[in-house]
Amino acid sequence: MNPYIMFILLFFLGLGTTMTFASSHWLLAWAGLEINTLAIIPLMSLEHHPRAIEATVKYFLTQATAAATLLFAALTNAWLTGQWDIQLLTHPVPTTMAILALALKLGLAPLHTWLPEVLQGINLTAGLILSTWQKLAPMILLVQIPHQNHELLTTLAIASTLVGGLAGLNQTQLRKIIAYSSIAHLGWMIIVLQFSPPLTLLTLLLYIVMTSALFITLTVTKTLNINKLSTSWAKMPLLTMIAPALLLSLGGLPPLMGFIPKWLILQELAKQELLAIATVTALSALLSLYFYLRLTYSLTLTVAPNNLSNTPSWRKAPAATTTLMAPALTFTLMAMPITAAITSVIAT
Repeated sequence: MNPYIMFILLFFLGLGTTMTFASSHWLLAWAGLEINTLAIIPLMSLEHHPRAIEATVKYFLTQATAAATLLFAALTNAWLTGQWDIQLLTHPVPTTMAILALALKLGLAPLHTWLPEVLQGINLTAGLILSTWQKLAPMILLVQIPHQNHELLTTLAIASTLVGGLAGLNQTQLRKIIAYSSIAHLGWMIIVLQFSPPLTLLTLLLYIVMTSALFITLTVTKTLNINKLSTSWAKMPLLTMIAPALLLSLGGLPPLMGFIPKWLILQELAKQELLAIATVTALSALLSLYFYLRLTYSLTLTVAPNNLSNTPSWRKAPAATTTLMAPALTFTLMAMPITAAITSVIAT
């Protein structure tokens, strides 16, 4: 793609998200979401392949449906209450419609079926943007909406954690596993949204850092399925040693960074005396941990049928850039000591 066109697309991708961040009016927020969606579509269809085109069309139809529902919710709220402000969405009917529209944009269960198929059909770079940057604008809107329907949010959150864990158990394609991991992590974010929005944003930030590190790792090693994980040692031996810790961090094991948001969320649920919900959420984390351990096993304990002395000489070092990999991996694996500082920021 022409560098100028790429710059324009990335510029409008950032502009759409920034518009949504800065807006307090529903029309401006909706316009930002639409700019964001239209900017990523050429990036998703960059590879002229039937599967990429199919994934792009699925994504466009899904996002258009969600945007239309969100606009209809804003119009309904303006008709019933006379207010266009995002934080004055007070009527239960438009509030429910807006939450469901944003859940469709994010990929929360049971409105999640488009996410694994779309992520499987696009390349890793577009998948990285879809799994990280595209979550920011809908999540910011979801944080700003006054939450009166706690049952709806709780149902979406529990369904997402369970579906994300169960559906990822029998997957062999890494992009689908990441998609179901995203659904499960979104469930963790939504479950605590009604009690502590800063904790939701913290969980989203840490998820973006960990997922970015994982996508960059897969891009460098050119790995798309579990069977190819065993060949990573011949391409990037040092990275193959570090990657299991990254996977376990995504699973939420201490003393890695991914343990912090799960620990804080369970602590907040316990403070709210929601012990049953906290128990179900904690048990659902075991499902996600299983397929992370499965990936770790394939990466570290399975060796491809190659002899070290006969390693092909044509295997060159990967050309992908690793500039962002070092800080992302370092933060993911070694940022546990700053937990006290993070919790103090949330408390203030």
